[in-house]
Amino acid sequence: MDFSLTPEQEVFRDRVRTWLAENIPGEWARRVLARSDIPRPEAYTMLKEWQRTLYDAGFIGLTWPKEYGGGGLTFMEELILHEEMALAKAPPILNILGVGMAGPTIIAYGTEEQKKRYPPKILSSEEIWCQGYSEPNAGSDLASLQTRGVKDGEYWVLNGQKVWTSLAHVADWMMLLARTDPNAPKHKGITYFLLDMKLPGVTVKPLRQITGDAEFNEVFFDNVRVHESQVLGGINNGWAVGMTTLMYERLALGFGLQVRLRIALDGLVELARRMEKDGRMITKDLVMRQKLAQLWIDTQCLKLTGARAITKLLRGEIPGPEASAGKMGWVETHQRLQEVAMEILGPYSQLTVGSDWAIEGGVWQHTFLRSRANSIEGGTTEIQKNIIAERVLGLPKD
Repeated sequence: MDFSLTPEQEVFRDRVRTWLAENIPGEWARRVLARSDIPRPEAYTMLKEWQRTLYDAGFIGLTWPKEYGGGGLTFMEELILHEEMALAKAPPILNILGVGMAGPTIIAYGTEEQKKRYPPKILSSEEIWCQGYSEPNAGSDLASLQTRGVKDGEYWVLNGQKVWTSLAHVADWMMLLARTDPNAPKHKGITYFLLDMKLPGVTVKPLRQITGDAEFNEVFFDNVRVHESQVLGGINNGWAVGMTTLMYERLALGFGLQVRLRIALDGLVELARRMEKDGRMITKDLVMRQKLAQLWIDTQCLKLTGARAITKLLRGEIPGPEASAGKMGWVETHQRLQEVAMEILGPYSQLTVGSDWAIEGGVWQHTFLRSRANSIEGGTTEIQKNIIAERVLGLPKD
């Protein structure tokens, strides 16, 4: 990939850099939460406002068509924006699932009415989205989902349950997969719905995690009536539409989250420069220096992997199964980074939020615990390996 920038792209980089320097909320800069790669509940309101600020400045949805609220630019501008946000340690956005997954899928499969209705409000954070895929008995084997949709006139009546539904407790809309033809092969009888979370019969029950936060949820559907106009991509075509969403998700995880990884790594290096072990600075320890250097190398590799995916996008193609490599690489690197953080903290790693002696307010302990979920969310590491083996390398199914 050619990383040289055109004069117009250089101007864009300068504009982004100047704008970020002037607009990153002072409240964020003072927060130890800035080290966290996942939006924390206490920061939801601020991050929603930050996304609206980005939208008003034209710095979100850069590659989306202008007629649907986007910037009409290329993925090179997107790459530039991500790099500058990492360097500036900018906050994440709240509507991660909407911008990274729902919006691109709606633009790819939606009717003209759907494409004009949803993407602008996704970008502005006016409407927050969640993803209704996983179920108690259909996690890795998504095609075994049991949530059912039965046609009743102009409506589909939905019954069932979803789980591990991040941000469902604050979401306005859901990307929902439901079985609409129980007699069809399991991959053929699924439909993709755009579900209003305020409809009667939708119940959200937050689940508390090891971190103490209740960031993901169970969602129950009891005779929820969804109008047929809310079907995306056609009846019983939900598997193809849903896989497109997953490809965008893995692209976002492998590419977008490397920005958060770079911010976390910079914070880790700052931490190492302040901590001592056996009476000498951590940064004097040769083994620790090697570990930090390897994390920096791996972070740069992820950046380049994301850039390779951009080459495909620049050709007008949607993300393919190779996006799984970026997601899997991010998981391994981020979890290892958090383990190194615990090693640097030593005995202080046992002190969490609320302790007067906790380093940086206990944020590293929180991100370490939260990172355990990385290898499950967005498709387990085992599933990613199968996708790479079968769909990228062409190996036979096991």
